[in-house]
Amino acid sequence: MVSMMMSICNPTSGFPLSSSSFAPTISSASSIHFAFPRNLPNFHFHPHKCRGKSRPHRSFSPQKFSITCEVTLINESQFSDTVLGSDIPVLVEFVANWCGPCRLITPIVDSASQEYEGRLKVVKIDHDSNPKLIEEYKVYGLPTLILFKKGQEVPESRREGAMTKVKLKEYLDAQLEAMAAI
Repeated sequence: MVSMMMSICNPTSGFPLSSSSFAPTISSASSIHFAFPRNLPNFHFHPHKCRGKSRPHRSFSPQKFSITCEVTLINESQFSDTVLGSDIPVLVEFVANWCGPCRLITPIVDSASQEYEGRLKVVKIDHDSNPKLIEEYKVYGLPTLILFKKGQEVPESRREGAMTKVKLKEYLDAQLEAMAAI
């Protein structure tokens, strides 16, 4: 999977558009869809139509694309087999479509899923669709990361809020090292 950084600017002013203009949505177990507003111009250059000068031609159409991720979205019925029955440690990320920090941390968690493949399983649980799990594990803030090993929540492994890739790596390395020592 290719990492992608995206910066969207208003072509008229050059200033960044607000994040609410292009918020992603999770629509299936492995895809995130972005829909951009109709007023975001798509620039095409047609030098042969501009009398020797290259001028931008604006077309106003919604821009859509998908990002495939390696993290599996599970629900309450899959939790027991996928998380509690796993032979390797499992990082559970509790998220919601409407949560801004959840959208920020998604590519970082996806990257960690690939980096720790074979040593750590990473799954997502949608907050709104799984109220029993939210209540059982007392998830009060989003995103929440909880590490499980051998069907048990690892003590002091819970983290809430967005974090950088470096902080997530430090957190996972420390947790996996501590679990290996036990």
